[in-house]
Amino acid sequence: MTPRPLPVVRKRSARRRLAPGRVVIGALLTGCGLIFVYPFVWLVSASFKPRGEVFDNRLIPRSFTLDNYVQVWQEAPMLVWMGNTLLVAVLAGLTVTLSSAMVAWGFAYYRFRGRSALFLLVLATMMLPGAVTMIPVFLIWNALGMTGTLTPLWGGNVFGSAFYIFLLRQFFLGLPRELFEAARIDGAGHWAIFTRIAVPLCRPAMVLTLLFEVQASWTDLMRPLIYLRDEADFTVPRGLKSMLDAYGFGGEWHWEIVVTAGVITTVPMIVLFFLGQRHFVQGVATTGSTR
Repeated sequence: MTPRPLPVVRKRSARRRLAPGRVVIGALLTGCGLIFVYPFVWLVSASFKPRGEVFDNRLIPRSFTLDNYVQVWQEAPMLVWMGNTLLVAVLAGLTVTLSSAMVAWGFAYYRFRGRSALFLLVLATMMLPGAVTMIPVFLIWNALGMTGTLTPLWGGNVFGSAFYIFLLRQFFLGLPRELFEAARIDGAGHWAIFTRIAVPLCRPAMVLTLLFEVQASWTDLMRPLIYLRDEADFTVPRGLKSMLDAYGFGGEWHWEIVVTAGVITTVPMIVLFFLGQRHFVQGVATTGSTR
């Protein structure tokens, strides 16, 4: 018997792959991407221009100069500010991630009376505007003698965050409970189950929480304005505010220094996003399941 010929699999034509709908969606996404990236491109371009050409709206500088990057380090203690901000961001990210994970694990794993009501009460705290608690929180830190230090910028994260508790709880609820019951039968304690099983399985969501909080702490201006007085303790946003007052509006109008400082402080967050984008996407994609 002669073997039957294998069926011919026709490849999709290039015309089908380049459907009009895909072309339109691609054009819209490209246009939106250019709109969002344009301000940063303008900022980078302006940082390489002399004082008189900062606002000429040219993306390619007419007179290219590196003097702004030399001058900004001479005019302001940028390295000290970035060090303070890095310290605050790391401490804030680690503390809120660990504390929120423990609280979220309690709501997801343990069964106790009033659990749902207590969880709704935690979520209700997100409804309070920051301006409502600003003065009471300041009075607490002032009574503790912490005003003028970096502690109030991250110390509150020791008690967790309602948003991150909700985020991590949703991930914990998607884990198979039978896995934890099997660990209990094998003799594992509550802390061992949390640290050796739940936390490793929750790594994408915890990395996402860490990235969110580091970015939020790096760009936070309100709390440094309230608690910091000494220039040596300034964070990057607080330092940029002082530079804006000195060289921008009402100052000496050295906008080239302001925009250059803005570029220097923005680049670390861009690098952080590119380094953690895999965890970012994975964390967002795996925190929506409930049980």
